[in-house]
Amino acid sequence: MEGRLPDELALAGREHVEPAAVAVYERKARFDPESDLALLRKYGLGRDSTVVDLGAGTGVFGFAAARVARRVIAVDVSPAMADTWRSKWVANVECVNAGFLTYEHTGEPADFVYTRNALHHLPDFWKAVALTRIASMLRPEGVLRLRDLVYSFGPSEADALLEAWIASGGSDSSAGWTRDELRAHVRDEHSTFGWILESMLQRAGFDIEEACYDDSKIYAGYVAIKRT
Repeated sequence: MEGRLPDELALAGREHVEPAAVAVYERKARFDPESDLALLRKYGLGRDSTVVDLGAGTGVFGFAAARVARRVIAVDVSPAMADTWRSKWVANVECVNAGFLTYEHTGEPADFVYTRNALHHLPDFWKAVALTRIASMLRPEGVLRLRDLVYSFGPSEADALLEAWIASGGSDSSAGWTRDELRAHVRDEHSTFGWILESMLQRAGFDIEEACYDDSKIYAGYVAIKRT
């Protein structure tokens, strides 16, 4: 696909690319990986596991997973995000500056792929390609944990629910996502409807084991198992 791939860095958004924004990203995101680790332990995550964290950001999940897994590959397209990894060096974490469409997995197939709030940067065509690539790097019955901004409402509900979500934003960009940032997400990024994303997962070779949608109908989480 040389010459035909989108520029994933350009699609990533300023909060993932500009060093000043990356410096406050963890404080804004306020992400605790422990619930995801507990969920993946239920599916067998342990000392023999290989985990690929796609769209790893500042590495919060990847470095937490390294306490449990044998091998963790933290992958992010942003050089500014990659710079944050250098201060968190852990022997069993490999850091790769690449994207969904350019990461090339080596070694044994992954047991788990994890991605949180990153796939939405790709338009739907490329989401489908990315999910197919994820399936190819997993062993049979390998597990994909996907969390993202996914619209679990119908088109007729979009105006009311998106306006309510935007209104929930704060005013201080250093402390959380602002109304302007949420509005920009809706306008400029590529979150899609759940029924579209779920069809993509199935067509990529996954069975959806778990699906969870939040009350705002903006966020969703999936556990998908690669079919044998």
